[in-house]
Amino acid sequence: MALEFDVCMTGQLKRYECCMSRLRIKPASTKTRHALCLHTEVTQISGFTMLSLVNITSLLALVSGSSLSACGTDGSNNELLLSLSKNLLRSLETQEGLPNPSVHLALRLSDKHNKVKEAQYLKRLQTDLHNNLQSSLSKNEPVTGLMALYTLALKSSCDNGSTTTFTVNNKIQPLLTHLKKQMEQEKEHIHTSHRALTNYYQYSLGVLALCVSDVRVNNHVSNKLIRAVEAGHFTHGDIESIDTYAMAGMALQCVNNTGFHTDNVSQLDAALTKIKEKLLAARRTDGHIGNEFSTGNAVQALAALGRPVEKCGATMNAMRTDARNNKYHNPMAISQILPALHQKTYLSLREKNCENEDDTLVLEPIVTVTVLPSETKVTLKVEVVNYSKEETTYSVEVPKGSTLLEALEILKQSSASFTFEKEDSLWGPYLSVVNGEKARRSDRRYWHLASNGTGLTEVQVQLKMGQLE
Repeated sequence: MALEFDVCMTGQLKRYECCMSRLRIKPASTKTRHALCLHTEVTQISGFTMLSLVNITSLLALVSGSSLSACGTDGSNNELLLSLSKNLLRSLETQEGLPNPSVHLALRLSDKHNKVKEAQYLKRLQTDLHNNLQSSLSKNEPVTGLMALYTLALKSSCDNGSTTTFTVNNKIQPLLTHLKKQMEQEKEHIHTSHRALTNYYQYSLGVLALCVSDVRVNNHVSNKLIRAVEAGHFTHGDIESIDTYAMAGMALQCVNNTGFHTDNVSQLDAALTKIKEKLLAARRTDGHIGNEFSTGNAVQALAALGRPVEKCGATMNAMRTDARNNKYHNPMAISQILPALHQKTYLSLREKNCENEDDTLVLEPIVTVTVLPSETKVTLKVEVVNYSKEETTYSVEVPKGSTLLEALEILKQSSASFTFEKEDSLWGPYLSVVNGEKARRSDRRYWHLASNGTGLTEVQVQLKMGQLE
């Protein structure tokens, strides 16, 4: 069982590996923040994320030798790309919950394919994911990001979505009509509430999905995104969301390329320039743009904006190094970097051709290793601070090497006063309820996890509980 934490349910976040000496679980309000994360209802993560994953380490073993330079040879880089594609392909067989359109997108934008498995997964998207979207639409729930990703996934398989329909109030309408309605609802919510109904990451995805599908994007819709760029609304607290700038950059560049935007063209140009400047300014000394998990989208955006990163430059090298070091141990995370490593962008879906594809991607058998539970016990201290600032402290002994999820399950079983619940997302389940107090998207409340006062953004696949004191 793999485990990953994210600071909130509504923000595209920085993540890092850590171990904890104390875990402090605390709900927080983001009423003054803009929701930037795609992963609230579609995908991306929040509270904490548990992921049942294939071990990428064995798949990358052939290309992880220390003798390789950061850029490596063309052969070693091709092996890395092949290993990442195989890892994604294998994850299709073990994935729980809804099929992930981002994973399908990444496979379809790769150079090598397994047409049978990709077709089978597309069928799952067209049934399981489609039914989930139908259910949400029937309940009048916002699904902008997930519907946009579904549209892009279909487009990546050369399906323009014209035969895909949903029924709401006994009225059957095409997928793209419903996506346009989602965007109109988002636009009106921005007008009345000065923030997107979901978040600007999802809003940007909606614009992009319509654009690559050759659907004219209403000037009023694109203007809302342009003004959000101008006003600097792509933040989570005090931190700028590089993912959102990247997705907005691809969306607005697509609009610019198609000539759909005929109103205030100078403002569109200024917004694209600002996005480009933000992405370039977010480059770290180690090559990442924003953080390890936003770099892939940022590389795509810069390529779309006419400033592609160098094939063997620091940014591409940083992603390759992270991949070889198993940093992206999650199918969703891999799906964010694989198109960039192939030097492709979502904009290329407009011209996608599914003929004469390389159909040589195959999976080798893997050996399953069973790890026996450790007999050594360690103590985990958990402090829960509710929205009223009331604190409750728990202590629980767990086997060394446990994941934090396993530790919380043990605590839940041993203490009648401690409860928690989790919900599914495309990044995996996330923390939604602790001791009866629920994170609420409506007022931007989320569960925050911290250790010694420092917010946790990621816990490695297995938290080594033996390092706790």
